[in-house]
Amino acid sequence: MPDQISQKIVHVHLSKDDVFKTTLTAGNHELLADEPRNVPGGNDQGSDPYDYLLMSLGSCTAMTVKMYARQKKWPLEDIFLEMRHSKRHAEDCANCEVPEAKIDVIEKELIIKGDLSQEQLDKLLEISKKCPVHKTLVGELEIESILSVNM
Repeated sequence: MPDQISQKIVHVHLSKDDVFKTTLTAGNHELLADEPRNVPGGNDQGSDPYDYLLMSLGSCTAMTVKMYARQKKWPLEDIFLEMRHSKRHAEDCANCEVPEAKIDVIEKELIIKGDLSQEQLDKLLEISKKCPVHKTLVGELEIESILSVNM
């Protein structure tokens, strides 16, 4: 049984009337996801799923860095992140004989505003890799899928 204290529930709904537009609900917050127009059936009515993945990592990173700087009373003013996701050919993967073998790469660029020393900036970069979402993505992860039929 999962730890009930840390368990989060998000509801995702894709109706029969929509091709890809999906309603995402987390507590009192509602967002839309969709595919871009260049994907057949996509209407670009919301961010795509990888955008949400990057936004999750970016927001967690910014919050973690700010929390650390506040605890240290460092003069951090603003934090910006530019996030990129790509699939690159896996040159050193176990399946290199498969031409389409690719690995997912997320680039996370922190742009920091504030009168900080190089030592402080280096520490903030190190701390940025300790946000909970970052640790989840690079750690061991299990996804348990259960099917329920509602008629």
